Amino acid sequence: MRLSGSGMNLRDLLPPDLARELGVLVVGEAGGAVNVLTAPHATAASLAAARARIGRPLSAQPVAEDRFSLLLTQTYAGAAPAANDGPDRAASDAPSIAPDEIDLLSARDQGGAIEQLAGLIRDALALGASDIHLDATEHGGRIRRRIDGVLADVTTVDAGTYQSLIARAKVLARLDLAERRLPQDGRLRVLVGGRRVDVRVATLPTQHGERAVLRLLDSAAVKLDLATLGMAEQTAQALKSAVAAPHGMILVTGPTGAGKTTTLYALVAGLDRERLNVVSVEDPVEYAMDRVAQTQVNARIELDFARALRSILRHDPDVIIVGEIRDRETAEIAVQASLTGHLVLASLHTNSAGAAVTRLTDMGVEPYLLASCLRGVLAQRLVRRLAPEARAWRPITEAEKALLGSRGIAAEALPERLADPLEGPGRERVWRGRLGIYRWLPVTPAIATAIHERAPDTELEALAASPEQGGWPGLLADGVRHLASGETTLTELLRVTEQ
Repeated sequence: MRLSGSGMNLRDLLPPDLARELGVLVVGEAGGAVNVLTAPHATAASLAAARARIGRPLSAQPVAEDRFSLLLTQTYAGAAPAANDGPDRAASDAPSIAPDEIDLLSARDQGGAIEQLAGLIRDALALGASDIHLDATEHGGRIRRRIDGVLADVTTVDAGTYQSLIARAKVLARLDLAERRLPQDGRLRVLVGGRRVDVRVATLPTQHGERAVLRLLDSAAVKLDLATLGMAEQTAQALKSAVAAPHGMILVTGPTGAGKTTTLYALVAGLDRERLNVVSVEDPVEYAMDRVAQTQVNARIELDFARALRSILRHDPDVIIVGEIRDRETAEIAVQASLTGHLVLASLHTNSAGAAVTRLTDMGVEPYLLASCLRGVLAQRLVRRLAPEARAWRPITEAEKALLGSRGIAAEALPERLADPLEGPGRERVWRGRLGIYRWLPVTPAIATAIHERAPDTELEALAASPEQGGWPGLLADGVRHLASGETTLTELLRVTEQ
């Protein structure tokens, strides 16, 4: 639809994200005024802003929220809905772009902060970045992105541009634009090349203004297969055997960003979810999984892990996924659930597998309960993967042999050669994704006895490494196999394991 005499399309008057934000949708003109539909969230200020942008008087007609969303979607998908369209249009007429999505390709034509933010997200996705950081500085803002676990500067912008980017990110994530004193969390969804990607937006007030981190949750890029994650076949088989048990608890440990959630999802992907009732409580729900009832904690309404877990137990679950055990109440409920016929898969922030037991006992869980319910603990880290075309092979040096030997790596396990990144142009692209290194601590009868007797975590680790209990390698020893294949470098492996 065009406005008579103006040569302008409806979508040219109000861009889709601004129309959604204001709750104002242009549908035509009559008698010198522009006809608009208004959503319930539209205010007098919204109408004033729309009128200022359009430059003509407005004739407003209020509609229900769901109808407004439908007509908004149809309008910007190329349809031309009239003000009296019936509410029962066939669902098949709806476009592929949902009202809460931003198309990164079409955003190129919208200019300003919309195009800039879309460009940042688009470039980050193309490079495989996991996060975009918008950092407030004294004179504007610094933009960084995290690729393969490492942050790097992208550019700096002036204060006006930075504020526009922050405001646009908050609007799209449905955050309170006026609230700058408190942290906020929200979500938006972007569409690029037919692929939908969720973006988690978190803001934080700092001394120079608000900063924001955009976490890119691209489910298409996640490989929910233990072998693809870089897990050794022996470890994968032990883990699958533990998950096949009808009850008990399996813990996945490591620091933030170690890939714990991805490992939990990979374990769930291997379950027979048609036969099992699988329920999760997460903070946040990062990827949607078929046949899994996923619950997200919400501090605003006091829905924490413990409260969600208590409710989940009334839903006849076979498998319970706990995104993170953070406190005593959550730990106790999870342990009791694992002792009463449920399989519990949970993550825990610790630096080693043995430390997970210490952490839970420090929370107040009795050691005899842990000895009874634990099936095993998996510690993990992520190392950057060296691209095949960027590997420069060389013999391992005597100094490197001595270094690895001093860290408990047997001489017969050392590779004869190591890979280093190739020098020269394009060096920054020598890394391509990440892969895991793992330490499996099975709770055998001997280890269960040690847990019951409150053995320190170092003793539990030593038991797991003993030949009698399976000879499970530590994180560094597990990573040596990636050195032999040239998947990573010794420098990278030591960087990750010695943090």
